[in-house]
Parts: sequence; C-alpha cells; structure tokens
Amino acid sequence: MNALDFSVILERWPELLRGTLSTLGLALAGMALAMVIGIAGVTIRRSGNRFGSAVVVGFVELIRNTPFLVQIFFIFFALPLAGIRLNPTVTAIVALGLNGGAYAIEIIRGGVESIPKGQTEAGLALGLHPGEVFRTIVLKPALRAIYPSLCSQFILLTLTTSICTSISAFELTQVAQRIDGDTFRSFEVYFTVTAIYLLLSWVIMALLAFIGSRAFAYPTR
Repeated sequence: MNALDFSVILERWPELLRGTLSTLGLALAGMALAMVIGIAGVTIRRSGNRFGSAVVVGFVELIRNTPFLVQIFFIFFALPLAGIRLNPTVTAIVALGLNGGAYAIEIIRGGVESIPKGQTEAGLALGLHPGEVFRTIVLKPALRAIYPSLCSQFILLTLTTSICTSISAFELTQVAQRIDGDTFRSFEVYFTVTAIYLLLSWVIMALLAFIGSRAFAYPTR
C-alpha cells in the first residue's frame, strides 16, 4: 500500500485555487440568472396571461423532471444543430441558471402565495401601481420568508457545478481530474477537493446569511 503523499497538492495548489475561483464564479453567475428567471417566472404566472403561465409551468416541469446532465448536454451538443453555439463556460452558466431558476420559480411562488390578499388590496386602495404593490408589498416579504429555502437551493447549485466538467468547463472538479490523471494520487486529490467544496459551501452560506441580514432586516424603529 502506498503511503499518503500530499506534496502533490502543494505543488498543484495554484491550479486548485484557480479551479475553486472558477467554480465560485460559475455558482454566483448561475445564482444571479436563476433569481432573474425565478422572479420573472412568478411575475408572468401572476399576470393572468394564460399562454405565458402555461409556458412557465411547462418550463418548470421540464427542468424539474429531467437530469441536469441531460440539460447541459442538450445545450452544449444539441443547440449547435440549430445554429446556437456556446462555449463551455457560458453553457455552464446558462444550464445552472435555467436549472436553479425552475426551482426558484416554485420557491418564490410559494412565498408570494403565502402573502394575504388583503395586503395587496390595501396597497391598491392607497393608489399604488400594481407593479409597485408586487415589488414592495408582496415580493419583499415573500423573499424574506423563503430566503432560507433559496439559500439551500443555491448551495445545491454550487455543488452541481461539478457536473459541468462533463463539457470541459473549467472548474474545480475538472482540475482535480487533471491532477489525478497526472499523478495517480486519487485519495489525496479528492480528499482535498472534498474539503474545498465543504469550505466553499460554508463561505457561501455565511455570505448569503450576511446579505439576508442586511436586505431583509425588519426596521428597528
């Protein structure tokens, strides 16, 4: 049995660091796109437009009932047949955003529907524009209520970035596979990568908790 040798990790640490930063970038970009899709999807569903609502429902069902790997393969390998070619990084961001957005739609919708209709009616009675009522009276309290669920979904999205190595997107898992292939020190490499993913999840949770405490804090006076 070969003795453990973590010297390879020290030698290739710059590569692991770049892979970690790339993973973080993919995750944050995917989260931002997912939030845009989530809010837009809920807005369309509440607009009363039957066609738009049907499209959103179909999108949610399609994404939630198919594997992420199939989704990213479709974007990367199938869309070029229709003339749409995206590089691996852009493909990863789009796939993560679409996947996270489908779940965000349902999470946000649940939060919005938990807001009593009386609050909306009161805002309209005060002469507020429907868009302003939705943004200030409905959406913000709903996001405050569902923020922990969104955070959990975004942590899952961060870990899902590892699948993006299947299309050669540059991220932490791809770097790990490359180092493992060069050194054959599988235990050392994947032990370290596991620790990095764990640390990355903690950092993102702390960051999201800080943002939540600032964005959704109740007025003190």
